[in-house]
This record gives sequence, C-alpha cells and structure tokens, in this order.
Amino acid sequence: MRLVLASTSSIRRELLTRSGLVFEAVRPDVDEDELKRGAKGLSPGDLALALAAAKAVSVTNRMPGTLVIGADQVLNLAGRTFDKPASPAAARDQLSQLRGRSHVLETALCCAADGKVVWQHLGQATLVMRLFSDAFLDDYMARTGSDVTTSVGGYKLEGLGIQLFESIAGDYFTILGLPLLPLLDYLRRKGAIAA
Repeated sequence: MRLVLASTSSIRRELLTRSGLVFEAVRPDVDEDELKRGAKGLSPGDLALALAAAKAVSVTNRMPGTLVIGADQVLNLAGRTFDKPASPAAARDQLSQLRGRSHVLETALCCAADGKVVWQHLGQATLVMRLFSDAFLDDYMARTGSDVTTSVGGYKLEGLGIQLFESIAGDYFTILGLPLLPLLDYLRRKGAIAA
C-alpha cells in the first residue's frame, strides 16, 4: 500500500524514515487558520483531531488509492490553546506564560483513504516547565533564534528546549508530534507494513 505523509514537518519525516517506512511527503492543502476559526468550542484534543483529519483528507482527495497520514499538535494550557509563535517576541511571551506551569501537548494522528478518515488516535503528554530565570530565557532566545517559531510550544525537546523542563509524563514521540507506536500498530493491522 502506498503511504503518504500529509506534512512538510522535518521531524515527522525523520521519525517515519528512521522507523523504516517508505512514504512520500506532500504538503496538505488546508487553511489551518480558517479551520481554527470554524472550530470554536472544540476541546484542544478535538481541535488537533480535526486539523489532522483535514490534512489527511485533503491529500487523499488529490491522491486516490493511497493511505494518507495526517498529524497535528495543539498546546493546551488549562483549556487555552497555543499556536506556533508568529515571531521570536511572541515565542518569548508564550514561554513566559508557560514558565512554572504544567501544560498538555495534544497530538492527533489520522489516516485517510479514498476521501475519508479510516483511523485516528489522540496522544497526550503533560510537561511541567521549570521556573527559569529571565537571564536563562534571554540566553535561550539568543541561542535558538528564529527556530523558536517552528514548534507549537516555542521549544524542541530533542534540543536545547529540554532545559526548560522540570518533569515530563507521556510518550516521547507524542511530544515530538507523531505518536509513532499507535501508528505502526495500525499500519501492521491494516497490512500496510509487515506484521
């Protein structure tokens, strides 16, 4: 079965490649801002699922006969959702709001075929950001530069971002944006990869 990843995320591509999957990566044709405006009232997890589904379905509509993997991640701070910061200044503000607090990363996966969702999964991880100093934040911002705008939390756990945290509970792959173990299990049961 031909697999397609509806994403241009480098970390998602890397995770699938390292797990041995053969796939194509295609940019989904989805206006995320419009979808978010139309999704008022959804929980953060349901919003992540809706976004992942829209991405997967948009690609399968253009590529019939494929199994398309869509993913999205929403940062949930006490019911308030955060997007990727629009600028380093916005990232600094966001990190200041997260400092000393617990938040949940809600990471959704959907597989779609022939224009409809055939499987979905929502992974959650709880992260407690430590009460770091302003001097640490200044150094973090200087060292990460514009890279802080490329992830929903303003951090990458696989890099310098790990220094922001006091504790983490949950699946590492969920934090990175692709709950890999449930996906591989589904693909085996579907016959898309060897069991």
